[in-house]
Amino acid sequence: MAVVRPAAVAGAFYSADPSALGRTVDALLDSAAPNSTARGFIVPHAGLQYSGPIAATAYASIARLDPPPTRVVLLGPSHHVAFTGLALPAADTFETPLGSIALDGEAMNQLKALPFVRELPRAHAKEHCLEVQLPFLQRVLPRFTLVPLVVGDATPADVATVIDRLWSDTTLLLVSSDLSHFLTFADAKALDARTAKRIEALDSTLDGDDACGCRGINGLLELARRKHLRINALDLRNSGDTAGDRSRVVGYGTFSIEEPS
Repeated sequence: MAVVRPAAVAGAFYSADPSALGRTVDALLDSAAPNSTARGFIVPHAGLQYSGPIAATAYASIARLDPPPTRVVLLGPSHHVAFTGLALPAADTFETPLGSIALDGEAMNQLKALPFVRELPRAHAKEHCLEVQLPFLQRVLPRFTLVPLVVGDATPADVATVIDRLWSDTTLLLVSSDLSHFLTFADAKALDARTAKRIEALDSTLDGDDACGCRGINGLLELARRKHLRINALDLRNSGDTAGDRSRVVGYGTFSIEEPS
């Protein structure tokens, strides 16, 4: 019998009602401007009313990819469990109100051969940073398998190895991260602008004050230097721009990962 990782934040980060969720995601996609043909992105992961408009910038572009990716490698930070390395779920499918997503068991088994990758279901049980991406993916890709990884205390080299092992012409890479946390609107805009320039410059020394998903981003940037990839900021806003109080905001950015011409 298939092992299912059920939705953990439906009803909190997004609607638990399938029809309402579908309408919300479709509206976000309709309002976004697709502006990239990349097959890799950094995307934010807050509640859809907060970060959804910024994330949709990536997903509207993904919807136009031809041919569409058939596998998604999705990495994001651990918000609930401390551990070293990277964690895979002990599941065969992930569920959202929009349906089930099959995991790529063969790819996951290959990753388990790496000494810094292990199966750790509790790292996935309540984690939202991967889950909030799934309704978008279910709306923009006709069919795909998923490789979900929660990033713990992992080195940039370890993260780069995982990405490099799985990324291909048929694979979409997503690194999930928010930017600054709980600054004023003006302070957040200034810090996030500096962080965006560092990401575009492939500076793999980000810390948790810059981005909660800094370990995943740093690994991506290390690989980007090695493979001569370009990172471009596509959308940079915060919760004060979308649905929140401007006295205490969270920063969001969408970045494309562009391969050499």
